[in-house]
This record gives sequence, structure tokens and C-alpha cells, in this order.
Amino acid sequence: MSEHDESGRIRTDQDGSDHTRSHQITRFGMLAKAFLTLPALFCTFEGSNVDLAGHAYATEAWDATFLIDLDGQDGGEQKSVTFRVHPDWAPEGAKRFQDMVQAKDVLTQARFFRVVPKFMVQFGIPPDPTVASKWNNMNIPDDPVTQSNTRGMVTFATSGPNTRTTQLFINFNDNSFLDSQGFSPFAEVIEGMDVVDAIQSKYREEPDQGQIQSQGNTYLKSQFPELSFVSGVSSSYLSSPTA
Repeated sequence: MSEHDESGRIRTDQDGSDHTRSHQITRFGMLAKAFLTLPALFCTFEGSNVDLAGHAYATEAWDATFLIDLDGQDGGEQKSVTFRVHPDWAPEGAKRFQDMVQAKDVLTQARFFRVVPKFMVQFGIPPDPTVASKWNNMNIPDDPVTQSNTRGMVTFATSGPNTRTTQLFINFNDNSFLDSQGFSPFAEVIEGMDVVDAIQSKYREEPDQGQIQSQGNTYLKSQFPELSFVSGVSSSYLSSPTA
């Protein structure tokens, strides 16, 4: 069962019980309602076929490998997770993700700030609030939903139509109920789903997204020091001089 609360955020009943839990896949938490009143601001980088580093946007599937610090400590043991990006599934989402990987300062050191066991894990707010502020105004248009939000699928979070920026989530379970609500997967985890399952979940939904946006990792390291995070992202496709 799914429904929307007064701010348009998703509420889902995960266990079929009488007490519905709130699972809000939004970019701004409690601020979502306010942002839904603003006109959508679409932003693409100059040259519709070229990313911010000057490389052609991929038209075929390509892989990106993340190094993850599960214990939240710099210099800790790192595990790898590989996404396979499918531009034909969600072209706008795939292009945005390519820009995020190329930017270097969006995903590296980004914390997995929201973990709902048996549902999804969310990340993608840049660790530096100055960088986060810039990307926060770079919405992309929606893609049609061509794939289902099943286990291991990677999808952009949203606060309403045409509001995707940089926040992503990975589905832990079959969340196909999200399909009809416009959540369009653009990639899949092909290696390391066991690592995704091991991402620190003790803080659940405690981190405040507004404070993450305004204070970045200063807030998260102080209040939630054990959050797992991305220590690096690489792609052989994007490192190729012919890309």
C-alpha cells in the first residue's frame, strides 16, 4: 500500500501492519513541500551530448565502481560496489550521474545518510555545502519509468515532478510500488550488493537533510560519526581518452 502525506512525500506500509511507516524518498525531508511550490529549474551542461568534463555522454551501458568505507572512519577498510549504468533506461538520469562522477566533489566523501532496512539506502548530497548549494539548483527533467525498482536497482530521489538533482537510492528489496510514482531506475548494482547490505544502518532516518545541505560533512561527522561513506568512484569508460 502507498499513499502521500500532506507534503506530497511517499508513505508506504512495508509489513502490511496497521501502523504505516513513513518512507519519504525526497531530497529535502521536511522542506519538500516548500520546494514543490517552486517552478522546476532544468539545468544541463552546455552541449547536449557532452558532460561537464568534455566527454561524450554514454549511449551504451558503462560501469562505475565505488569504494565504500563501511565503518565511517577515514583510512578504514574499503569495499567495492559496481553500478552498471544504462542510458537507454533513463537517459536524463544517466547523463546526470555521469556528470556527478566527472565532478569528483559530489560523490567522494558523500555519506549514506538515510538507511531504511528492507527498503532502501539514500546518498548523494555533496559533502561540501558550497558544492551542494550549486547542484541543488540544477534540476533535471523526469525520465519515463522503463524498469522496476527491484533489489539492486539505482534511482534518483525526488521531491516532485522534474526535481531530481544528485540524491540517489539503492533498493534493498522489491520496491516496485515506486514505479507508478515516477521513480525511474537508471542503473543496477552488478557487484557488491552484499556491501550495500552492510552499509551502516544504526542511524536510520535521524540525519536531517536540511542540515546536511547547509553544513555538509561537518554536521554528519559530528553527530553521526559511523555513517558509511563513498571514498572514491572510478570508471574505465570515463577515463578513456576516446570517451
